[in-house]
Amino acid sequence: MSDAPFLFDRLCVIGIGLIGSSILRAARSYGLSRTLVAADLSQKVIGRVEELGIADVATTDFGAAVTDADCVILCVPSGAFGVVTEIIAPHLKPGAVISDSGSVKGAVVAQMSPFLPSGVHFIPAHPVAGTEHSGPDAGFAELFENRWCIFTPAENIDAEALARYRAFWERLGSKVERMTPEHHDLVLAVTSHVPHLIAYNIVGTADDLETVTQSEVIKFSAGGFRDFTRIAASDPTMWRDVFLNNKKAVLEVLGRFSEDLAYLQRAIRWGEGDKLFDLFTRTRAVRRSIIDQGQETAAPDFGRPHGKH
Repeated sequence: MSDAPFLFDRLCVIGIGLIGSSILRAARSYGLSRTLVAADLSQKVIGRVEELGIADVATTDFGAAVTDADCVILCVPSGAFGVVTEIIAPHLKPGAVISDSGSVKGAVVAQMSPFLPSGVHFIPAHPVAGTEHSGPDAGFAELFENRWCIFTPAENIDAEALARYRAFWERLGSKVERMTPEHHDLVLAVTSHVPHLIAYNIVGTADDLETVTQSEVIKFSAGGFRDFTRIAASDPTMWRDVFLNNKKAVLEVLGRFSEDLAYLQRAIRWGEGDKLFDLFTRTRAVRRSIIDQGQETAAPDFGRPHGKH
């Protein structure tokens, strides 16, 4: 536990899945809050939180959970932010920081803003971290280390509140970047949302072909397909809501992807090896850049640990 002072006296996390339980674990491990409160609609999840001991208070009552909290973080599906905010709004403490962990920012801001009372500091955020696992058991304190957390607050956000919340994520191990919700959604459509959609699609196609190939798709899965299945194993509820709530940016990037795919089809059909070689050379450079920026490792099997999580 850190010897630094608490950043928040009472921290409340609503929605105890991978991200929510990891925030609680990390806040406990690094000594970021005096009291940790976990809230979830599922009594089964709350029971598991109590068994794991990752919060001081665990409840299904959202109003009671946020009462007197200095910081409230919503870790719920993208389509649920408005409903949850409406429930907790009358109970929010003046001066509290309220945030989220949603991977779509424009829709989150539009859902939450109408219900938030004046006097609270709304700092939408997206910790760009995760695994294909979900639920309270999936979390771990190190999830956010050396990962980005993107803030998308309004221009007139209170400077002291912003600095405190930035310090919170930096002490969780994250690097913090600030941008507009619209820019965030376009960037994430390219780096996360459309790649997930492609993964779901290719794994679905392979599943359709299982009978044709006499189960050899699964039996002989090589690294490329195996990595697609890892991505496509992500939480279906979360990703359904991501695509519905980031529709504009996703469709824009999908349109560009479709055009580029048609270009590759033509190159293959007409034997234009130089075009294929040029593209593959360019994409290798992108991979090297990701490694250079510390967002991946060049170790064998993509550097992923085995059996840890």
